[in-house]
Amino acid sequence: MNTRHTILFAGTSLTAGLGLDPDSAYPMLIQQKIDSAGLPFTVVNAGVSGETTSGLLDRLDWLLRARFDVLVLETGANDGLRGIPPSTVKTNLETALDRIRAKRPDARVLLVQMEALPNLGAKYAADFHAVYPAVAKDKGVTLLPFLLDGVAGHRDLNQGDGVHPNNRGERIVADNVWRAMQPVLDSIVRAQPPAPAPAVGSRPNGRG
Repeated sequence: MNTRHTILFAGTSLTAGLGLDPDSAYPMLIQQKIDSAGLPFTVVNAGVSGETTSGLLDRLDWLLRARFDVLVLETGANDGLRGIPPSTVKTNLETALDRIRAKRPDARVLLVQMEALPNLGAKYAADFHAVYPAVAKDKGVTLLPFLLDGVAGHRDLNQGDGVHPNNRGERIVADNVWRAMQPVLDSIVRAQPPAPAPAVGSRPNGRG
């Protein structure tokens, strides 16, 4: 029997599923995909509305008390909305990943690419975008695609605030994450040692 693994999703209101039924948040849609694929993973959603990268650092010790094998980190959207310097976002991400690695060296960490809104200017948006691949490469974590790819800017896929996906948009978000995440989960399962074979002459109930 395969060992059951835990995937912890840490993120903002986008991960928490603000405005949606909790079961419709993208981490829970990922759980459905996991179950359909027959993979031995259980999702835990630890999204918090309004969180910034500095807020992530503030609650990181609490998050690291949990047992998890995979951590999906979605953070930075609120930094972008507030115009936090990309250099600060980068430093906070690096600090968080260092602390995660120190506490959970065997966990697989997946960092979600986030983008800034264009109203802060092209340079800010470009600098903000560049933070994520640079940090992922430097810290040796897997970079997932932009969470809202194909959803951001589409009125029919978002709630009235124009920022948070509606149910249709959330399904696209889940697809974005799943395409890049499934190979990672498959590799974890392949790396599991096979279950020990029963002793010769033993019965299935364990009585020889």
